[in-house]
This record gives sequence, structure tokens and C-alpha cells, in this order.
Amino acid sequence: MSTPVHPQPNGQAESSNKIIVNNLKKMLDKNKGGWAEELPFVLLSDRSTSKVATGQTPYSLVFGTEAVIPTEVVIPTARYLLQDQENNDRILAQDLDTIDELRDLVKIRIAAHQQRITKSYNRNIRVRRFQIGDLVLRKTFQNTKDPSAGKLAPKWEGPYLMDVEAGKGAYWLATLEGDVIPISCNAIHLKAYYM
Repeated sequence: MSTPVHPQPNGQAESSNKIIVNNLKKMLDKNKGGWAEELPFVLLSDRSTSKVATGQTPYSLVFGTEAVIPTEVVIPTARYLLQDQENNDRILAQDLDTIDELRDLVKIRIAAHQQRITKSYNRNIRVRRFQIGDLVLRKTFQNTKDPSAGKLAPKWEGPYLMDVEAGKGAYWLATLEGDVIPISCNAIHLKAYYM
């Protein structure tokens, strides 16, 4: 799914890697060359820490049970000492039977979390509305800038005419001569132009 056709998941690997790298930095201090020895511990802590969006650990979502950390084996806890092989196998089988229910609950929790984030983000959005025929300027991007202009290049290009509303704050623009620009533009990248 991580392809240009599906742009939504493209940042997921980078996001996970960012968390792992930041945790490695915290553990290494001055010995930056020793990251390979610390990596298994950082990965274990990341996989056995519950996430805000799901309320579960990644390990429990895959295996249906909580992970036993190596410290519990070296310094046994009550949870570790009171388990025998028969009882442990029975509990693991029961956890595997209920893992689908757990994953369904997590999907609901993720949807609610995404709604909260969307609501928080949209609270700060200022909607810009334009009328067909208005003159606007379009923000220049890295791929539309003249590379020879350097940092003195203009930040806005145009003016353009509002041609057609593409929906949800996107517009088709046309040059003053009437040539339609083949790519629609979002309203956040436009500003009104007054003559």
C-alpha cells in the first residue's frame, strides 16, 4: 500500500523510524556508535508500550497477549512465577479466540481518535471562498519556481481567473488569456488579487 497510488500510508514508516531514532538518541548520550547494542531494547520498549490511538500495545494486537519482558524472567514477578505450562497454554488459546474482538474494538477506538484529531485540526482552519471570475494569486511551490531566481523569487504567481469550483475548497484556474491550468488548486494556496 505504500506507493504513490496510495499516498496516505507513505509516511507511516518514516513516523515509526522517527520514534525509534529519537528513543535511541535518548539512550546513547555520547556513545553514538553503540546504537546496534541498544536497538533490541528500543524495539522491545516500542512494541510493548501502549499507543494512544489504539489503547493497546502492538505486540498484543499481533499475538493477543501481553509480552513478558526479559526483566521478568531474570527477576521473576508474581505474574511470571504463578504460571504453569498447562494454565499458560489455556490462557493463550483463550486470548487467540478473542483477538478478533480486540482488533474490532481497536478499529473503533482508532476511528474515534481520528475524529478527535480531525476536529482539533479543523478548529484552526480558516475557509477561503472565492467566486467564479475573481482574480487570485497562486502560491509558488518548489517545482513551479524558477530555479535561477534563488531566494529572491516571488512567493506568489498570477494573477489567475477563477474558472470552475472543483469542490471542497478546490478550484480550477485559468490565465487571463483564457487558457485553463490543468491542475486544480486548493483555496489555502490562493489569495485574492485586487487591481
